[in-house]
Amino acid sequence: MPTASPVDLIVVGVYLIAVTALGCFMSRRTHTADEFMSAGRSLPGWVVGLSIIGTFVSSISFVANPGKTFSGTWLPFVFSLSLPYAAWVATVFFVPFFRNCGSLSAYEHLEKRFGTWARVYSALFNVMYHVGRIGMILYGVSLAVTALIDVPISTIILCLGVLVIAYTLLGGIEAVIWTDVVQSIILVGGMLICLVVLVMNVPGGVAGIIEGASQPLQNKLSLGSMDLSFAKTASGSSTFLTMLTFGFFINLQNFAADQTFVQRYFTARTEADARRSVWMGAIAYLPISAILFFLGTGLFVFYQLNGELPADRKPDEVLPFFIMSELPTGLAGLLIAAILAAAMSTVDSSLNSSATLLLCDVQNRFFRRGVQQVDGSYKADDKFDLRFLRLMTIVLGVLGIAVALAMVSSRGHMLDVWWKISGILSGGTLGLILLARFTKAEGAFGAALGVVSGVSAITLVTVAHMPDLPQWLQPVYSKLAPVRDLLDPLMAVVVGTSIVFLVGAVLSKRPKQLSA
Repeated sequence: MPTASPVDLIVVGVYLIAVTALGCFMSRRTHTADEFMSAGRSLPGWVVGLSIIGTFVSSISFVANPGKTFSGTWLPFVFSLSLPYAAWVATVFFVPFFRNCGSLSAYEHLEKRFGTWARVYSALFNVMYHVGRIGMILYGVSLAVTALIDVPISTIILCLGVLVIAYTLLGGIEAVIWTDVVQSIILVGGMLICLVVLVMNVPGGVAGIIEGASQPLQNKLSLGSMDLSFAKTASGSSTFLTMLTFGFFINLQNFAADQTFVQRYFTARTEADARRSVWMGAIAYLPISAILFFLGTGLFVFYQLNGELPADRKPDEVLPFFIMSELPTGLAGLLIAAILAAAMSTVDSSLNSSATLLLCDVQNRFFRRGVQQVDGSYKADDKFDLRFLRLMTIVLGVLGIAVALAMVSSRGHMLDVWWKISGILSGGTLGLILLARFTKAEGAFGAALGVVSGVSAITLVTVAHMPDLPQWLQPVYSKLAPVRDLLDPLMAVVVGTSIVFLVGAVLSKRPKQLSA
């Protein structure tokens, strides 16, 4: 693959320095723990909305989404179509709920309903999830960029990780959000440049791409089977209904059960601004994801006509190859910067939200070393809290870098393992939050049994689709054939979350029963 020119490297270097400087500049406005976590609740809705867009579009999706439509169809776009439905539920039921709950943590209210275990389980899982995600993003973007700028992958991981830690550490959530705004603009600009260059190089432009992708033997624009089924099709792909349902649950999990999104609701000036930010992120992501998928389709038609793509090139490598092969000097550097921007806007959010959870749900909940007594009441020791947040930002960043470096040595194999484990554990959190928001259930027993049942169901559906299990587990795989025939693996989180909610709703005590 061609590598970046000196001019491209200068463009990338200037971008990294500028974004890091912007983030560090925000340290002037971060003097308290609350400002570190919520930016003083002073940001306009459009700024928060752009930040949400940056969080949605990771470097993995920037490279992988075009790869999906290059090698397949538009079925993954159905995932994006579920966003407006999830956004409606979030703006009606969750944005006002979280802003009025009195805590920056997305999980403190669970303790009041189901006990301490529910809060700790949800908070610590979310922290572990984001540490793994930081590692995955750093590894993924470094793997893509190392082929473009001919720098060792471990060096890219370390440099990118240190830069993000630096401005997140100093500027807090305000630095995260404002740098996300810049990164979102760079990201969208880079996508549009790539799209224009691609369209200009395909005979007939957009119409030529659509015509080439619509050929009967290609059927590249298909949105999947319209069968009313949640099972895999005969060809092994998911149905439209499965992808739409899966997308709704995952996007609702983001809006209602992920600290990175919930925390942004508090940074907005008003509840109306917070609602607008959700709608802005959800609606804007539809055309952004459509452009990314269209890039993949266009690349397929382009290389069908030109035939210059090396035979061993993987789908995820096609867009980077096009960037370095077809874009003019300087613009290629801008596209590399866009890929890095997508990574940085995800990593900084994970760092800040995870540090917030460790302060709210661990440090101040169990140790209270940062709390001092004033006039007979308790008041937070703000200096201690701010030091704790910054220390945790460093610790979490180092852990994320370590995970990324471990993925390098394992050649990415642990990435697959991580996603399976995180998928199994994640179902319980959304189920608990839905149970707390839409029922009057209380008490630990029903909720805990619901989580155990839901996580068990997710495990069964996941294992049912893992033919590469160790030999001693093959009998289990064989017995799960009915599950495999009935449910797509994407339905695991849907089934698990639903079981947590239903079991918890049926078996939990109600307020009247508790007072009787």
